[in-house]
Amino acid sequence: MSDLILARALHVLAIVIWIGGVCMVTTVLLPTIRKNFSSSERLSIFHRIESRFATQARFTTLIAGLSGFYMVWRMQIWNRFEHIEFWWMHAMFLVWLIFTTMLFVIEPFILNKKLGDSGQQQPDKVYVKVQRLHWFLLTISFITIIGVVMGSHGFAFF
Repeated sequence: MSDLILARALHVLAIVIWIGGVCMVTTVLLPTIRKNFSSSERLSIFHRIESRFATQARFTTLIAGLSGFYMVWRMQIWNRFEHIEFWWMHAMFLVWLIFTTMLFVIEPFILNKKLGDSGQQQPDKVYVKVQRLHWFLLTISFITIIGVVMGSHGFAFF
């Protein structure tokens, strides 16, 4: 088996697990919690459930990043980042960078404390912000996935 085939398989599997999890959290978990729990309970329940997914998301974003970097290095396609027709490669990197920063820096060191403090005082407002953030992240992920599939098969917007 070629190393590139293995790298691409790991890359796709990591993306499916990672973005699939974000989709489930955004479209199922958050609305269910909002519908079934009081505003004072929502953030606590969400945090308890989501923290288990965060570990999985951290692992899969690492696999996606390492396998993506390996494929670019192995195929020597760094020059794609210089051309607008490969915008989808920039988008993949940007989405990965946003999620990686959120998962490894912002969430554990900033967001958890801030949500805890704000969540006590304005739980409804904070929960709406959490939902909006998840919808934003899911939307940019979907746009990127569509762009990657179309772009890697030769479709160019530019």
